[in-house]
Amino acid sequence: MSFPKGFYWGGATAANQLEGGWQEGGKGVSCPDICTGGTATVSKRITPVLEEGTFYPSHDAIDHYHRYKEDIALFAQMGFKMYRFSIAWTRIFPNGDEEQPNEEGLKFYESLIDECLKYGIEPMVTISHYEVPFHLTKKWNGWADRRMIDCYLNFCKAIFTRYKGKVKYWLTFNEINSATTPMGGFLSQGILNEIKTMDFMDQVDNPNNRFQGLHHQFVASALAVKMAHDIDPNYQVGCMQIMATSYALTCNPEDEIVNQQKGHLMNWFCSDVQCRGKYPNYIKRYFKDNNITVHMEPGDDDILAAGPVDFYTCSYYMSNCQTADKFKESGKGNILGGVPNPYLKASDWGWQIDPIGLRYSLNEIWDRYQKPIFVVENGLGAYDKIDEDGKVCDDYRIDYLRSHIQQMHEAVLDGVDLRGYTPWGCIDLVSASTGEMAKRYGFIFVERYDDGTGDFSRRKKESFYWYKKVIETNGEDLD
Repeated sequence: MSFPKGFYWGGATAANQLEGGWQEGGKGVSCPDICTGGTATVSKRITPVLEEGTFYPSHDAIDHYHRYKEDIALFAQMGFKMYRFSIAWTRIFPNGDEEQPNEEGLKFYESLIDECLKYGIEPMVTISHYEVPFHLTKKWNGWADRRMIDCYLNFCKAIFTRYKGKVKYWLTFNEINSATTPMGGFLSQGILNEIKTMDFMDQVDNPNNRFQGLHHQFVASALAVKMAHDIDPNYQVGCMQIMATSYALTCNPEDEIVNQQKGHLMNWFCSDVQCRGKYPNYIKRYFKDNNITVHMEPGDDDILAAGPVDFYTCSYYMSNCQTADKFKESGKGNILGGVPNPYLKASDWGWQIDPIGLRYSLNEIWDRYQKPIFVVENGLGAYDKIDEDGKVCDDYRIDYLRSHIQQMHEAVLDGVDLRGYTPWGCIDLVSASTGEMAKRYGFIFVERYDDGTGDFSRRKKESFYWYKKVIETNGEDLD
C-alpha cells in the first residue's frame, strides 16, 4: 500500500488566513484585510473603509506571524516532508507597486524558510494566494489592468533572488481558475469593479474584467516561469487549480454536453493554457456566446508558448453533478455550481464527499498533461470541539483523509505520477470562503473563535497522531 519512495507528505496554509500581524513589519493592506468575519449562513462583507468595532479575522488570524517556530516544530513532529505556504505580497511590497522590496518582510520569510529547512521540510511557496494588495485594487481594479504584470514580476524577482538555493518549488497563482466564477474576481484577482461595502457573495460582477484578468495572469505566470529558470535552473514552477470534479446527473446526452462544457471552463481552461502554453479552441465559443472580449498584445501567444509550468497542482474537496434541467436546485454547498449527487454524503457545509472522484480526477489530469502532480489541498472543514478531558476527537476527519489517501494510492497504481500530498489547513485557520474559524481543517486545534476571543494556544487533535503514523509508514498504515 505504500507510496513511491520520496513521496512528499505535508500540509498547506495561506498567509492571509493564518499569519495575522497585519500591520507589523511594514506590511501593507491586502484585499483579505478589508473582509469581515462571516458564518456558514451569513456572508462575510467587503468594507473598503474599515468599520470600528467590526471583527476582521485576517488581522490577527491565528498569530502565526509570532508563532511560526512553534507551528513548524509541530509540523516536524508529524514528520512533514513538505510545507506549502504563501508569501504575502504586501509584506514584500506594501502597496504592490513599489520599486524596492521591504527588507523586514523578506527577512521574515527567510527565517520561516530556514526554520523549515532546519527540520528537513521542503518549502513549496505560493506566490499569489488570494492576497492582492488593496492599493492596486483601488488604483487599477486589480488584475483587470495589464500593469499588474510588471508589479507581479517585480515581486517574483525579489523572492526568486532572495530565496535562491533555499526554495525549489513555486506556484504562480493559487486556484487561478476560481476567476472563471464571479466569486473569484475579488478573491483571486482583486477586482472589485465598484469600491463600496457589499456582501462577499454579492459582488458587482463583470465577466469581461475577470477573463481579461485571467489573460494578464497567464502572461505573468509564463514570464515568471522563464524568470525562475533564468535565476536558478533548479527551480520548479507549477500551476495551482481547483479540481471541481463533476459528473452528468443522468445519462441524458444533454446532461453529458452540459457537464463537458462546465468541465472545460472550470477544470481545464486555465490549466490548458498554463500546461500546454496556448488557449484551447473550446474557449472561443464560450467567449462568443457570452460576449466576452479578451485583449491580447502582440507577442502574448509567444510568451504563453515559452512559459508552460513544470508541474501541476490542485485542490480537491468535493464533486458535483451537472444537468440541462433548469429546474434542478443547486445544493447547499455547491458554491461552484452544479446540483447534488444522490449517491454522496456531505460535510456540515454541504460539500459532497467523494474520495473516488479524486482517483478519477488524477487519472484525467495525468492523461491530459503528463506532468508530475501534487495534491496541495484536501481536507474536511468541520465543527471541532474540545472534550472535557482536553482532547479533540476528530475521527470524522481521519475517515475523510483516509478514504482520499486510499484513492490517491489507487491512482498511483493506475500509473499517475503523483509526487506529494499537502492537506489543507494543517493547523486551524480562517476560512477563505466564509471568513470564520468555526470551519476547522487542522491536525492542530487553535484556541481562536469567531467572536475574537481565544489565547491562540495550540493542542494536538487525534488526527495529529494518526497523520504522523501515516507519514512514518509512507501511507501503509491508515488505521
